[in-house]
Amino acid sequence: MLSTIKLLYLYILVYPETGIYFQNKPVFITVHAIKRARQREIAFPDQVFRVLNTGKVKRFGKRGIKFVGRTIICVGDDLGSNVIIKTVEKK
Repeated sequence: MLSTIKLLYLYILVYPETGIYFQNKPVFITVHAIKRARQREIAFPDQVFRVLNTGKVKRFGKRGIKFVGRTIICVGDDLGSNVIIKTVEKK
């Protein structure tokens, strides 16, 4: 009997020129987060980067992390070696 292997692909968009770090960990933004930002009419590079740099940080669960700004929230995971932003929401 052959066992099947299921693979999960997570495409991460990296912006090395921006150099966004949180507690000396690089911050990566998924393609899903960019799609949601555009769908919700959030200016992707400007507003999202501003919230990641200056927003308040709230933690939830084991790995969950939120960067909260005035009008938007960036939700992601703190994996220990890096931070991955999974989605962007409006308040």
